[in-house]
Amino acid sequence: MAAKHTLEILQALDERYGTDYRCSLDHENAWQLLIATMLSAQCTDARVNLVTKELFRKYPSVEAFANADLKELEQDIHSTGFYHNKAKNIIACCKDLMEKYGGEVPSGIDELTALAGVGRKTANVIRGNIFHEPSIVVDTHVKRISKKLGLSASDDPVKAEKELEKVLPKDHWILYNIQLITFGREICKAPTPKCGECFMTHLCPDYQKREKKGSMGGRSDIN
Repeated sequence: MAAKHTLEILQALDERYGTDYRCSLDHENAWQLLIATMLSAQCTDARVNLVTKELFRKYPSVEAFANADLKELEQDIHSTGFYHNKAKNIIACCKDLMEKYGGEVPSGIDELTALAGVGRKTANVIRGNIFHEPSIVVDTHVKRISKKLGLSASDDPVKAEKELEKVLPKDHWILYNIQLITFGREICKAPTPKCGECFMTHLCPDYQKREKKGSMGGRSDIN
């Protein structure tokens, strides 16, 4: 993908959504963001924020989570879904933080991904938002929309992350994720994107391909 095309996409996103680094998960420190991100798997950020508002009052420290009762924590986070695994991983993760790092959240990608329940996506959220280390968070929105825009080709999040690192300037690595999440929720929704309302159809190979197919008498799925 040509550099000019990439820069045009980033400029369009900047103009629409601005360039402020805004994390949609409420948190006051690194460990709160770590737990909130773990809870956000297969759950909306709005729901997570409702849960963590009370959760972080009940468990005010890494040590409190490390010593939490599993069944009780499951009930506390029940509404975020997949609560059995999430509760187990949160307790195990916080025990690791206490035993290995004195209750502090490490900044290294290898150290973070070695924690229970922490994959590259969660690790990069922490690295970008807490430690301001340039990182690309490949969630479902980023993976899907990046393919539509022609910025990446892989369905594998790790491979897509590496592909995006090659084409995106570092000053947009964190911002790109923030912007695409908003774009994905607002316009480029799955499975029915609002192409008629989109400000980037002229930059979207996927849209142009389907439009061409429709004009040639084929079936068009453009909404």
